[in-house]
Amino acid sequence: MPRYQRPTGTLDILPEDQAYWEHVRAHACRLAQRAGFERLDLPLFETTELFARGIGTGTDVVEKEMYTFKDKGGDSLTLRPEFTAGVIRAYIENGLHVRPQPVKLYSIGPVFRYERPQAGRYRQHTQFNMEILGEQDPAADLEVMLLVWDLYADLGFRDLAFQLNSTGCPRCRPAYVEVLKGYYQQHLAEICPDCQRRLGTNPLRVLDCKVAGCQPVIADAPRIGDHLCDECATHFAQLREYLDLLQRPYTLNHRLVRGLDYYTKTVFEVWAAGIGAQAAVCGGGRYDGLIELLGGPPTPGVGVAVGLERIILGMKAQGVSVPDLPAPPVFLAHLGPQARLEAVRVAEDLRRAGIGVWLAFGERGLKSQLREAGKRAARFVVILGEEELARGLATLRDMTAGEQQEIPLAELTSWLQRRAVP
Repeated sequence: MPRYQRPTGTLDILPEDQAYWEHVRAHACRLAQRAGFERLDLPLFETTELFARGIGTGTDVVEKEMYTFKDKGGDSLTLRPEFTAGVIRAYIENGLHVRPQPVKLYSIGPVFRYERPQAGRYRQHTQFNMEILGEQDPAADLEVMLLVWDLYADLGFRDLAFQLNSTGCPRCRPAYVEVLKGYYQQHLAEICPDCQRRLGTNPLRVLDCKVAGCQPVIADAPRIGDHLCDECATHFAQLREYLDLLQRPYTLNHRLVRGLDYYTKTVFEVWAAGIGAQAAVCGGGRYDGLIELLGGPPTPGVGVAVGLERIILGMKAQGVSVPDLPAPPVFLAHLGPQARLEAVRVAEDLRRAGIGVWLAFGERGLKSQLREAGKRAARFVVILGEEELARGLATLRDMTAGEQQEIPLAELTSWLQRRAVP
């Protein structure tokens, strides 16, 4: 028989890791809800055109990384490579634009990109996503930035800082792009083939190249901050004023452009220390033209995406522990055929009363069942034996106190409810 393995770039989340996942997911959702964000769940796949138009056909995501397929009706569908395009589609389709603005939405779930697998980066990975739609105020940019900052800080990440840039808007960016292309035309022989190609498809992406030979060219490239229109410059200055007011450290990074076409004005990343070579832990920015591009009314927007796998990897690397998930507090042991039948009934009654129970399986001796109860960290062991049943009693052992007593079966549920239910 073949030995099956999970596909490359995917992850099995084993029971011993679930405590991290529950802790991070719950904390992220609490932070979002505390700031007035409402949850939005989306399909795992959308029409391919939504992502091609929303993300941009010249991006690596659309050109190289999407999982696209034809369904049985012949329609081209794509597993979502990110959340924002789907969020905008839902915002338009479901009439969220007629609600009081802004609308704050958060989503959490898997996304799919055919990338080179590496530590904390998978072809199927889980994202936590927040969007503020319908607000131009740079305070909205600040809010999503502060929320992800608080998320990482609360989860034990240290030495946090923002990397910050403005990519301009459709009024000022085209002129800058022409200046950038003119500069790069003078250095074609010095840049990599990918950058040569990007000059014709997505020029801003040349600033994000990681190839060593391109770094001197990037270092001397013209900076978009010198070419912003008055509106973009004012917006960027106000955001920096907010960050200065709150004493949140940031670095102006002229080469930060992010990988998706829809960004305008603010782009940012959160960097953290002590997590290996990749200091950036999440990123996001503003996309004021995306809703109109996808068929909605002109509407500003800003958002951020966080990868949960990288968070958990970073927490483990820094030795951050999380509370254990609760185990059933009661282990139900039984001795003899009649006791086994009664144990099935008692387990059902206790569970219906809200008490977690692990029912022993099979026919084993008491010592074996007690060893199992210890391994499963049960606080109480209820022992049902033939003799005790004849007297209408159960033996109850408190594993923490090391004490044992007999309790009438009729009182067992109420006794445990007072002690075993949080």
